[in-house]
Amino acid sequence: MAGSSATFVAGLTAAAVCTVGFLALQASANVPGTLGRASLDTAAAAPKAPRDKNNPTALPSGSGAGERVVYSVDDDRVWLVGEDGTVQRTFPVTPGTVDPLPGTYPVTSRSKGITGTDGTPVEHVVRFSTVDGVVIGFSAAVDGSTRAPDPAMRTGGIREARADGEAMWAFATIGERIVVIR
Repeated sequence: MAGSSATFVAGLTAAAVCTVGFLALQASANVPGTLGRASLDTAAAAPKAPRDKNNPTALPSGSGAGERVVYSVDDDRVWLVGEDGTVQRTFPVTPGTVDPLPGTYPVTSRSKGITGTDGTPVEHVVRFSTVDGVVIGFSAAVDGSTRAPDPAMRTGGIREARADGEAMWAFATIGERIVVIR
């Protein structure tokens, strides 16, 4: 009798494993292809958001709505935009050698202080993307430098002044939207 109980339990276990495997296969077939990638909305996918020629630091029109960080890879500038659409702060940045693609990304991780890929101690690190294995994020060098990185290195650190890094750190918490435009 003990042998038949063990056989019965083994049969139930095998059936359960098969069912779970089948359900996992069905679930993976229904995962959107964009999961884990930037969502490209029409504002961010535009070739270049329109600029105010009389005020080059003005928030580009067509850069989205609501609370967000806007980063222009062409202008090397960031705007911290409040929920009501007003610019709370704007500042120039020094990009790494690898740029993020235009799109909308969530802040995925943050670090108070680390060593950057170029060996420089940095603080207020706000990460939001990865391009070909290179992590992309904002940071401020502890020594205050914002010099351009060695072009031979693959770096995704977008350097900002220390005061701007503090403002970014306070504003861009986990999940905050980063809108990358040209």
